[in-house]
Amino acid sequence: MNFQLGNIYHGFKLIEMKEVNEINSLYRLFQHEKSGARLMNLQNDDHNKVFAIGFRTPPNDDTGVAHIMEHSVLCGSRKFPIKDPFVELAKGSLNTFLNAMTYPDKTVYPVASMNEQDFFNLMDVYLDAVFYPNIYKYPEILMQEGWHYELNQKEEDVTYKGVVYNEMKGAFSSPEDVLYRNIEKTLFPDTCYGYESGGDPVSIPNLTYNEFLDFHKKYYHPSNSYIYLYGNGDLDSQLQFIDEGYLDNFNKIEIDSSIELQKGFEEPKEIESEYAISDKDDCVDKTYLNLNFVVGENTDKENYLAFNILEYLLLETSAAPLKKALIDANLGKDVFGFYDSSIRQPIFSIVVKNSNVEEKERFKEVVVDTLTDLVKNGIDKKLIEGGLNAKEFALREADTRSYPKGLVHFSKAMSSWLYDEQPLIHIEYEETLKIVKKALNTNYFEELIEKHLLNNNHSSLIVLKPKKGLAEEKIQSIKDKLKKYKESLSEEQMEKLISDTKALIERQQSGETEEDLRKVPLLSLEDIDPNIEEIFVDEQEEQGVKIISREDFTNKIVYSRMLFNSTGVDFNDLPYVGLLSNVLGGVDTEKHNYMDLANEINIATGGIGFSAVTYMKNGDADTFYPRFNIRSKVLSSKIEILNELIIEIINTSKFDDKKRLKEIIQEMKSRLEMAIYDSGHLVAANRNFVYFSKGSHYDDIISGLEFYKFIVDIDKNFDSKWQQVAEKLNQVSKKIFNKNNLTLALTCDKEDFIKVKNHLPHFINNLNDDKIEYNSYNIVLSQKNEALLTQSDVQYVTKGFNFIKLGYKYSGSLLVLKTISSLDYLWNKVRVLGGAYGSFATFGRSGNMVLASYRDPNLKETLDIYDDMKTYLENFDVDTREMTKYIIGTISNLDTPLTPSMKLDKAISCYMSGVSNEDLQRERNEVLNTSPEKIREFSKMVEAVMKENSICVLGNEIKIKENKDLFNELVDIFNF
Repeated sequence: MNFQLGNIYHGFKLIEMKEVNEINSLYRLFQHEKSGARLMNLQNDDHNKVFAIGFRTPPNDDTGVAHIMEHSVLCGSRKFPIKDPFVELAKGSLNTFLNAMTYPDKTVYPVASMNEQDFFNLMDVYLDAVFYPNIYKYPEILMQEGWHYELNQKEEDVTYKGVVYNEMKGAFSSPEDVLYRNIEKTLFPDTCYGYESGGDPVSIPNLTYNEFLDFHKKYYHPSNSYIYLYGNGDLDSQLQFIDEGYLDNFNKIEIDSSIELQKGFEEPKEIESEYAISDKDDCVDKTYLNLNFVVGENTDKENYLAFNILEYLLLETSAAPLKKALIDANLGKDVFGFYDSSIRQPIFSIVVKNSNVEEKERFKEVVVDTLTDLVKNGIDKKLIEGGLNAKEFALREADTRSYPKGLVHFSKAMSSWLYDEQPLIHIEYEETLKIVKKALNTNYFEELIEKHLLNNNHSSLIVLKPKKGLAEEKIQSIKDKLKKYKESLSEEQMEKLISDTKALIERQQSGETEEDLRKVPLLSLEDIDPNIEEIFVDEQEEQGVKIISREDFTNKIVYSRMLFNSTGVDFNDLPYVGLLSNVLGGVDTEKHNYMDLANEINIATGGIGFSAVTYMKNGDADTFYPRFNIRSKVLSSKIEILNELIIEIINTSKFDDKKRLKEIIQEMKSRLEMAIYDSGHLVAANRNFVYFSKGSHYDDIISGLEFYKFIVDIDKNFDSKWQQVAEKLNQVSKKIFNKNNLTLALTCDKEDFIKVKNHLPHFINNLNDDKIEYNSYNIVLSQKNEALLTQSDVQYVTKGFNFIKLGYKYSGSLLVLKTISSLDYLWNKVRVLGGAYGSFATFGRSGNMVLASYRDPNLKETLDIYDDMKTYLENFDVDTREMTKYIIGTISNLDTPLTPSMKLDKAISCYMSGVSNEDLQRERNEVLNTSPEKIREFSKMVEAVMKENSICVLGNEIKIKENKDLFNELVDIFNF
């Protein structure tokens, strides 16, 4: 259809239109005349269509009302009155993305699908949810998703329960999250950013039902909305659907949701705050020092891009001068930072981790002195060139991997659109990039530093220090508060509380009527392609090196994976394989110091990365193929330079620089600690696998908890061990980087493959060709059943085993079981009734199975739920429509759109693991033919797995010790 400026289409007036060359899209901006809604469209040939609706939702307290609302509107609506249509969509749509997110000043509801009818279904459910939610009918929705007092009988203690309450208890257990919370609190005391939009667990119970409803009435109106459509869909039909189904029911109103600017400070702010550590922990070297600056407004497109690059130059790349100065000053063990441009007044932040309170003044001095020196003497132009090239490569490649491309563009648009500016200012980057590139010949970045960092009083210094017993104090404070509350209740009030608790549980446990379930739209199996997208791999050989390749349109980018067999490394030296992957590229070589090397990599390539990986043999938990992977991406015109850089790194890296090696070890320890806090569910699940899978045991040694223990030991005893470490790295490197170990995998255009192949002989000839003796690792498995103690306020509870070892086989129907168990049984039992933030199940090709919870207030109760899953499966009986829903939801996970780089990784994984196209087709057929009878058959397998009683829990020390009889070992993981 030919849209014309100024014309009205289904109530939408077209007010802007233009081509956007950067993303090969046609942009249109509409205003809905009757309701006041804004709508942005990016039309292009992307089949992965995206719809989103967002609202400006500035909080005015710490109750987390915006976050709780985000959860709650998805719990049933006018047209879809079931308790959880969001989960029904996750079970039974072909969505490629389905989520909702709360930010400090906005709430967004994005979905994506490649199927046209499915896309309309998703829009329908989400629009009905935000405009007509059931929160007005059922106070229990706030109780479940936000918070409530729980009391089942008079003799019990009153407790707090609620999904968001437990989610934020988990979030506030991480010292980094405590720090990030304090940053906005100090910088924006007079605006919405001074409040915690996610909710502070201390304040969440202050939210009343009326305040909750008032928030929705005020902000969830089309006049306060930002609607987005992306992809190759039929825009006319989409506009008609949105208008006739929803917006035409509303009249435009004035809504004050403006985001105020924080007035600049006359003097910088300073605060001290605390986070919890164990009584056994040492307070020395556990403090965070943090400097923050408010740097303009994010509607300044030049500043927005420039500071994204400047933060990378100063703090991220190995050549970063500010990071180096702070490390050289021996202020702490790790340095990092960020530029947060997601809010109206962006923040530039500098963090030193594992420092001490008395270093505060010196920290400020080093930052100021370093920045002053950079302004006076200039930033190395090669560093600037490398930083600019790295960011430009990322902009042009637009490989988002974890998010649909359209959603990334929506996020960028909202960074200006939300503040009443043109939505494209951060998407159309070409002209802005040209301006920023002036930095190659001028003092562009130096002037930014002087203006926004050195001469800027709108800043804060935060000292976050450890405190022993803080976690216990918080727990006791809550207990005392709840005890006092219970004592204040009259008999009538106590009966009411018991009655309310009962009413919530009854609603949570009640089933849905067939009539209501059928109101949620569902595709048919005929809408699904029964055939897989085959993973085509061409296999060749060059001078004894195997080459596997995929031809794909990559816009002149060559994606390469150099996979070196690492089984030549002795078993006792395996942790050094993981260490090597973190050291390479970060130490000097014969030609370059590590800072110059980082610049050369950024100037010539899109990045070179190193990782130790393991591929499990299809259908076998104990046969695995360890590989050392060198990942790279480069324009085909620079393939020769890439090869020279890789040869230089793997052949001439210097591991005997004591100072540099210590810096890397300290940073690794810090980042591994962060990962334990951020991904407790994965830490616990992967550790559980170690008890019964040799491949997982190997993974643990090179990148898991055993590897973390290895790094902690080196850090503690560095002076006595560093020479041994350097020697081992050298030995391990020689055993890995050998011509006889190499398999090369790549994807690119056909003509570019010829270029790559022409440069291969030179690369291969520069590899070591010594004879390698390969090891068969004698890994002894042991069921440790560990409890991993932390100061977290929540648990991550896992239980599993290997079903192949118990005589069962992998089947595609297990993927349907994963959908059913994750989004039905575990969702209802662990999340809805138990109050955990999340739960999931996995059933791998190698036989590894685990049930897991995320930010869970419970422990033993969750394990009991896992054990009783067999009963649920024994009685599993659904009609054809419900079974179809589970199958479609499973297929949506199989059919996630992949970039060329991701397709290469999938092809490599299948190739290494021995998974053929025939296996993938068989798996898909088994998914499509899964029946209720087949799901019931899995009850015996699940029962057998649970009887093995293999558990691992990461969580609160007090809670774990109350249940210590469940475990063989209690491990304080931060005190190895």
